[in-house]
Amino acid sequence: MDLESRDKKKAFGFKRLFNSFKYAMEGLRYAFKKEQNMIIHALVTVLVIVMGILLQISLMEWLICFLLIGLVIGTELINTSIEAVVDLTCPEKNALAKIAKDTAAATVMVFALTAFVTGAIIFLPKILELLK
Repeated sequence: MDLESRDKKKAFGFKRLFNSFKYAMEGLRYAFKKEQNMIIHALVTVLVIVMGILLQISLMEWLICFLLIGLVIGTELINTSIEAVVDLTCPEKNALAKIAKDTAAATVMVFALTAFVTGAIIFLPKILELLK
């Protein structure tokens, strides 16, 4: 595709804006249907929200929780897209393809572990206080 053709496809307009949201929702739907980790992230998100309400976490703690939830889910979506592109461009086993997929998955793991540790720092003292 040349630059002029691409520019025509990228013209501003309500239809294009609407379609961008539609395509984003299709991507989210796909990830929730086909990626088992998205279900885990969703369940943990519900747990965090319920615990946050029950333990009455502060506004700053809510902001941190939602930021980390967004980062984990966002990186999972990026990981899914990287895996799809690698599978499309390199259907056979390849060492570089493996590195691309493994490091994308590691990105999700790093954010998930960061979220877990941060959640422990936020929630554990409140839980321990209730148990006293």
